[in-house]
Amino acid sequence: MLPPDSIAAKNVGVSGALSAQVENVAVQIVLGGLGIVQRLALLAEISKSAQEVNRHDIAQVINESVKTTKTADPAIIDSLISDCITRVQHLLCNRNSETISNSPGSSASPETPSITPLGEDRELLSDFVMESRDHLSQVEVQMITLEKHPKDAEAINTTFRAFHTIKGLAGFLGMDHIREIAHETETLLDLARNRRLTISSAVVDVVLAAADFLKAALLNLEQSLSGTPHSPLPDQAALTNRLRSAGSIDYEGLVPSVNSEQGNAVQNSVAASLPELTSSERRAPDEHKNQTSDSNCVKVGTAKLDYLVDMAGELVIAESMVRHHPEFAQIHSPALLNSLAQMARITSELQKTAMSMRMVPIGGLFQKMSRLTRDLARKTGKRVELETIGSDTELDRNVVEELADPLMHMVRNAIDHGLELETDRLAAAKDSTGHLRLRAGHQAGHIVIEIADDGRGLDRDRILAKARHMALIEETRSLPDSELFDLIFHPGFSTAVEVTDVSGRGVGMDVVRRKIQKLRGHVEISSSPGTGTTFCLRLPITLAIIDGLVVGVGSERYIVPIFSVREMLRPTAEMVFTVEGVREVALVRDKLLPVVRLYKRFQIQPRSKEAAESLLIVAQVAGRAFCLMVDDLIGKQEVVIKSLGESIKEVPGVAGGAILGDGRVGLILDLEGIFQGVAK
Repeated sequence: MLPPDSIAAKNVGVSGALSAQVENVAVQIVLGGLGIVQRLALLAEISKSAQEVNRHDIAQVINESVKTTKTADPAIIDSLISDCITRVQHLLCNRNSETISNSPGSSASPETPSITPLGEDRELLSDFVMESRDHLSQVEVQMITLEKHPKDAEAINTTFRAFHTIKGLAGFLGMDHIREIAHETETLLDLARNRRLTISSAVVDVVLAAADFLKAALLNLEQSLSGTPHSPLPDQAALTNRLRSAGSIDYEGLVPSVNSEQGNAVQNSVAASLPELTSSERRAPDEHKNQTSDSNCVKVGTAKLDYLVDMAGELVIAESMVRHHPEFAQIHSPALLNSLAQMARITSELQKTAMSMRMVPIGGLFQKMSRLTRDLARKTGKRVELETIGSDTELDRNVVEELADPLMHMVRNAIDHGLELETDRLAAAKDSTGHLRLRAGHQAGHIVIEIADDGRGLDRDRILAKARHMALIEETRSLPDSELFDLIFHPGFSTAVEVTDVSGRGVGMDVVRRKIQKLRGHVEISSSPGTGTTFCLRLPITLAIIDGLVVGVGSERYIVPIFSVREMLRPTAEMVFTVEGVREVALVRDKLLPVVRLYKRFQIQPRSKEAAESLLIVAQVAGRAFCLMVDDLIGKQEVVIKSLGESIKEVPGVAGGAILGDGRVGLILDLEGIFQGVAK
């Protein structure tokens, strides 16, 4: 007969093994994207293991839940399975605590098996943050849809399932504050699903407030994982009261807990609501099918992805150096040339595939603008309808991240300055609702994003008066619309009559231009009084590769970004001359354009200083055109941008470096920096 302490240790070990199995299954169910049949099979395995160790209470809970799911509506099976796992975990925790506390010497026994809590698993927490943010982004889109179409059952169901999933994940990971808010919001939305609550603007406000709270909580969790100071959370108690008041219900009577005594009450209350479900709510099997296909995806850290792109670029450079090696010109072996061509093709395909892995649709950014538009419209008292076109247009992930701020400023500017109040629009014989359009698409190798409104348009006279007041232009000078409208990007420039908490300080549009220029893009403005304004952003698809013209100046090689080049020409001696002995200009198509001699800018010896023996590249940056004088054009090449390092990263006029096909290093020119440096 075993001594009492051996029996206790054996019981603890058995409970630990069963707990480990339950936790493993819980993780697979919550994060694995399994189908219903697979999840029920995992529950059956736990039931079998529980019976083998005489945990008939756990086996009974599982068997009852499995039996209920066979007749339950697919839309609520997720909830039933989650509740079952939670009840099993509670039973295990209670029994384990009793076993350990009753075992002799348990408090000091180093042999007691310990299981790492899920809430301390950094990888699980990171996945939780990522997945929850995806769900919350869908919540914003669906709630804005519900504000326009309150009876859209599919939107209600999608939002309900998002909060339900977050609640389940947070419960497993011990994030009680997240779980409680998600639970309260889920209960509110459940009333809407059962047609006991009508979606109104007030309901939309409180659900979005709950989403904002969860976003802040996720940011707080992310900061904890990275070791940075926490950001303050909104008032949870006040938000909970708002959620409960929005439904005007007795939550004690409607929200069942998940302990073992009330398990049947959960199932009965859920089953009672089944007759009220609509056909659109019975689409869960399709969703599980999609979740199963998502399990074929693998999550990869962005650092690894960036490294893969860098290595693919290095491979392209190495292949180009081999192909242009002088000794290969002397080899006439067809087999070797075919192998080299095959290697070039594979290398090119590898680079394209690696680059495509960094491409993301711009739709996620447009979704954020939908929420911003709604909030600003309510704050300014205007009726605004946002239309998005081309949400599936893909561009580099880094470009999307950098584009968030300028797009936000332009949307704020359009709503606050561009669109009129409802009374003003009616007086101008317009629709009472202002229209804002975001459009994205590909054009000539670039991404083009349009932000257009049908508001009052830019006031040319007011802009001109403000520019003269700020001494940006002379009193007697007049500018064409294209140049005049560019003045709104000047730091501190604002035509707002009064400063509000939305805009009016003249900093937003300055941020827009600096960010767009950093992305190697530019902004074009078109506006008509009383009709509206359109901002057109032209951006490169990626920041890692650039199409450029390789030019020579003396013995050096430079790459001129082709997106800034308008034309190239070989000038005559009469085309280039000096004005007032100060500024050198060139007469190109009846326009005088400033001339920048690149050899003077970088203080190198050119092949010739005569303009007629040089090449003029007409470039345009920040809305202004100028001519760049170089010795010769060597060719056009797609190059991989390389950083020059911390020591020389701030050199004016240089944006980076690239390794050319012959192995030489060429500097990528920052044309705006070159032009501004000479102008000063």
